[in-house]
Amino acid sequence: MIVIKRGADLEAMRESGGVAARVRDAVAERIAPGVTTGELGDYAAEVMRAHGAESAFLGYRGYPGQICVSVNEEVVHGIPGRRRIRMGDIVSLDVGVRLGGFVGDTATTVMVGVSDPDVMRLVDVTRRALEAGIGAARARGRLSDVSHAVERTAVDAGLSVVREFVGHGIGRSMHEDPQIPNFGPPGRGPRLKPGMTLALEPMVNMGGAEVEIQPDGWTVVTRDGRPSAHFEHTVAVCDGDAEILTQ
Repeated sequence: MIVIKRGADLEAMRESGGVAARVRDAVAERIAPGVTTGELGDYAAEVMRAHGAESAFLGYRGYPGQICVSVNEEVVHGIPGRRRIRMGDIVSLDVGVRLGGFVGDTATTVMVGVSDPDVMRLVDVTRRALEAGIGAARARGRLSDVSHAVERTAVDAGLSVVREFVGHGIGRSMHEDPQIPNFGPPGRGPRLKPGMTLALEPMVNMGGAEVEIQPDGWTVVTRDGRPSAHFEHTVAVCDGDAEILTQ
């Protein structure tokens, strides 16, 4: 069931989304050569507590981390640990917080002294794919208009979108209906209505679209070992442009 948020519920989602954004940005500023992904996770927990929020990821279906930190070939769901950040890495942060009974979910990819133009292009195209998806999230449009906008941006740039993992509705639960693939033709699926809240999250690979899950049961990596980037915003569908709740 797709839930339409109004009034107080939408305002609560603005608050949870705002905290998620502040955690994301604070942790992103801590990314530097020599820092471990575990240290980033610990700092995220500190920032959440300072804002009176808690991780929406920790314990979710058994996930052991406060946030997800995925490096280079890791697409999503990287568990914070001993891996040290190095010059030339790209680091994807995925942050989910629970505040006032609602969830805010957001992600960004940070470049650490990257000089490879292909990697810089990957990150830029993935960011633009998210922007395209948000631009297509308009009332009276169709859900697959969002999917198509993301895919076209990535594929037209010669990159590939991950198909096994998708965006999703969001609200009191981390994952609500509908699922939102990052691929597909336009004009299909549910009609978008004001008050729908969605977590849009392109995952774009430099190489092939195929991925696999590591033995830890969580970390998703590209099958060909090439880099992947990830951006995400929680948005609310409006009569005009979508409102970004994790800006």
